[in-house]
Amino acid sequence: MARITREVVEHVATLARLSLSDEEAARMAGELDTVLAYAEQLQQVDTGGVEPTAHPVPLPTPLREDRPGPALDPDLALANAPARRDSAFVVPRVIGDEDAG
Repeated sequence: MARITREVVEHVATLARLSLSDEEAARMAGELDTVLAYAEQLQQVDTGGVEPTAHPVPLPTPLREDRPGPALDPDLALANAPARRDSAFVVPRVIGDEDAG
């Protein structure tokens, strides 16, 4: 049985503001289901004797003193903004009422 249905894909596409054709939604459902099946297969691998790593090659992490620098001029920061109000970006509201959903 499919874990990712076409309805789930369409719902996520709506949340991401993506428009998918019927063919694309059906194909994405199958592809995402395949990815989940592969992830489940990987969970079956015995990794008991494998030491965890963050990077395949040990690399030193260069550190530097954290010093504040000069602030960016607000007019320069907002120069290419499609919409602004005073010194802030104006964007569409993305969070609605909690009861609406």
